[in-house]
Formats: sequence, structure tokens, C-alpha cells
Amino acid sequence: MSVPEVVREVITRNRSIYDCMKMDLINYTALAVKIQPEIEKILGNSVNLNTIVVAIKRYADSFETKEEMKEESVLKNARLALTDGIMDVRFSVKDSNEMDPMSILDKFSKVTNNYEFFRLSDSFRFLTEDMEDIRQIFNSVSEREDMFSTGLAKIRISIPSSQNQSDVVSYVAEVLHANGVELVNAFFSQDNITIILNERDSSRAYDILHSDIMRR
Repeated sequence: MSVPEVVREVITRNRSIYDCMKMDLINYTALAVKIQPEIEKILGNSVNLNTIVVAIKRYADSFETKEEMKEESVLKNARLALTDGIMDVRFSVKDSNEMDPMSILDKFSKVTNNYEFFRLSDSFRFLTEDMEDIRQIFNSVSEREDMFSTGLAKIRISIPSSQNQSDVVSYVAEVLHANGVELVNAFFSQDNITIILNERDSSRAYDILHSDIMRR
């Protein structure tokens, strides 16, 4: 990922920063100092502060462009798939010393084929059905309670390759936020985006996004 891509993702994931930026209530240099450690952690190398400031300013400028293009749907030609009863399993890179991620993937495939795997900068994440057989896979890991987040649902958004994923996530977060629904998390893969919500909000969120697609 490039610095601008990481900057957009970090800001999009932080709702308060995103809202302040959209309302032009934030100092770009102060924000750059705040998010610099996270950006360097994701990229795995040092990043010049001015480079981050420029990326922030360009992202802020894109909000004005979006307002001018509001009639053109960001979700045009997108496809949605909702799955309830999802569990988010997270273990840190340091915990991977106690387990082999490839071995876990092999065990997952023997229990269910309904899961997604994401390798982040500091952790491994599995999105899967909330099943006791899945929990048993992680029995060997100490302090397992923090590994499992339950009561979740996921909406997979498949978009054309020409669409910018960060634009889609920021747009989806904005539309849902305006309707009182907040994202728990969002994950990117090569050809789709997976947003995570509380299960109680999932049906409503799906209807909101589907209606937006149909309206456009």
C-alpha cells in the first residue's frame, strides 16, 4: 500500500477524525503527528511527516469533489452479501509463535468453508461462524478470552476493480452513520470489502445500502 492509501484507511476507520476532516475542523499537521506511528507500523518503515500531511490534504480535498459528484453513486454496480452469526477471531503476531497460521487454516477448512482470513500489520484475523468447533482450534493459546468478538454480522461488498476501495468504505460509513448505524470494522481484500457490524444492525444496514444501490 502507498502512503496516501494507508492515510485514507486510517482516517476512514476513525469516525471522529473522519467527521472532523469532513467539516474542515482539523489541523493537518497535528493529525499527521498523531497518526504517523500507526502509518509507519502498517508500512513497516519510517515515513516523512510532510508526506503524511500532503496525503491528508489530498484526502480532505477529495471531499469537495465527492460533493460535486454526489449524484453519481459510489456503489454503482456493487453487489451485497449479508451473513449473520459471525465471530471475529484475532490473535497477535507474537501469539503466532504458539501456533502456525497455515496449520490453523488447514483446521478451519476441515470445520467450515465459510470463513475469511486477513493478515494485518500486527495481527491475524478470522471472520467465521460462531461455532464451538472453531473455538477449540485455539485451545492451545493462553488468555484466549480476548481473541473472540461475537454477536457480529458481515456484509461483503463486491465492487468493480475500477472503484477505489477507500472511497467505497468512507461512503458506506457515511451513509450508515447518517442513519444511526456504526461500523465495527472493515477489511479489504483484492476484489471486495467486508464490513463488520453488530448483528442487531445488520438487516437494517443491508436494506440501507441496497436501497442506495437501487436508487442510483
